[in-house]
Amino acid sequence: MQARTHDTAVSDLMARFAHETGLSSTRDRPRRYLWTDAFAVCNFLELHRRTAQETYRQLALDLAAQVHETLGKHREDDPRAGWISGLEERQGQRHPTAGGLRIGKKLGEQKQDEPSDPRLGWDRDGQYYHYLTKWMHALHQMSAATGDPAFNQWGCELAKTAHRAFVYVQHPGMPKRMYWKMSVDLSYPLVACMGHHDPLDGFVTYRELDRLAVEQSSSESRSDLAGEIADLAQMCRHANWTTDDPLGIGGLLFDACRLLQMKADRSGFDDHGLLSTLLESACVGLEMCLVGRGFMAAADDRLAFRELGLTIGLHAVPMMCSLVEHGHGTAIDASIRSRLERLVAHMPLCGTIETFWLDAANRRSDSWHAHEDINMVMLATSLAPEGFLTLDAGPRSHTPEIGEMSRVKGTR
Repeated sequence: MQARTHDTAVSDLMARFAHETGLSSTRDRPRRYLWTDAFAVCNFLELHRRTAQETYRQLALDLAAQVHETLGKHREDDPRAGWISGLEERQGQRHPTAGGLRIGKKLGEQKQDEPSDPRLGWDRDGQYYHYLTKWMHALHQMSAATGDPAFNQWGCELAKTAHRAFVYVQHPGMPKRMYWKMSVDLSYPLVACMGHHDPLDGFVTYRELDRLAVEQSSSESRSDLAGEIADLAQMCRHANWTTDDPLGIGGLLFDACRLLQMKADRSGFDDHGLLSTLLESACVGLEMCLVGRGFMAAADDRLAFRELGLTIGLHAVPMMCSLVEHGHGTAIDASIRSRLERLVAHMPLCGTIETFWLDAANRRSDSWHAHEDINMVMLATSLAPEGFLTLDAGPRSHTPEIGEMSRVKGTR
C-alpha cells in the first residue's frame, strides 16, 4: 500500500515539476536549473521503468534536450549568443556539453573585474563543478536506460571540459586543486576555494562514465578518462570527507553506493580502502548531524532539499547491504559490514523526513516555496531512489527490508 502511495506521489510531483518549469507546458522561457534537472531525468527514467509508460521516457529525453539547448548556450541577457563552447549551431547540437553547462541562476555572472558582492553571489550564474558531475551522472543513466551511447559520450565530453577548466596547479610542484565556481565560459574562477567533496564526486563519476564507454563503444570512439581519473585519485588520497551537513552526508553514501556497484560488477575497480573510508565518514557525520539537528523543527526553519539529500543517500544503504549479502564482486572486509550495520540503525529517519515533507501543510511553508522545484524533485527521488542510485538499466536486485538488513554483519 505504501509503495503504491509513494508511486502516486512521485508521479504527481514530477507532473507538477514538468508543467511549472515549462517542460510539458508552453512557457515562453523554460525554467531550467542544472542540479534539479539532473535528479529529474533520473526520476522520469525510474517512472518509465516502473510503469512502462512511454510518456515518462519521452519527458526524460525532452528534459535532456531542453537542458542542453538552454544551459549549454549563453543567457538571453548576455551580449554573447549561441553555444558556450563557441561551436556553430550544427556542431553545437552534436556536442552540446563541449563548453560545459550553466547553473541556471536568476542573475548573470559576476564579471572578471567586478567587485564581489556576497549578497548576490548565490543568485548569480556561472558553472559549478558539483552540478556538472550530477549532470554527467544523469547522462550516464540516460545512456544506460536507452542504450544510446551518445548520452554517455556527452557525459565524457563534459568531464573532459570540466576537468580542464576546474583543475589547476597553484604553483609548480604543488598538488592539484579545484575551483568551486567558474565563469559561464570557463575562462576565470568566480570562487577559488575547493568544494569539500568535489574531487570525490568527479573521481567516482568519471569512473562510471568510463566504465560504460568501454561497454558501449569501440576503442576508437570512446573517450578515455584515464588521465583525469588519475588526477582526482591523487587528490582523493588521504582526504578527510567527514561533514555534518545532511546533503553532504547523503552525497558520501551516493558515492559509496556507486563504488560498491562498480566493485560488484567485476570491472576490476580497486578502491584502495576508499569505500570503507566513505562509510566511516558518513557514520561519523550522521552522528554529528543528529546532535542538535532540527529534524523536529517547524517547516519554515528547515531546508527540505538538504534533508532529502540525506534520505536519498540513506536509501543507498539497503542497496549496499544487498550487494554485500548476495556476495557480489570481490571480498568485502569486516569494516565495511560493521559500518553498514551502523547506518542501518538510522534508516527510520528516511520515513520521518519524507512523511514530514509529504504533509501538504508543510509544503505550504515559505521555506518550501522558496526552493519549490528542487524540493519537489528531490522528494520524488527520495520516494523512488532507484533511478538515481542504480547504475545499470536492467532488472533491479532485491532490496532488503530493515529487518533483513541486520544480517549483513554475518555475511560471508
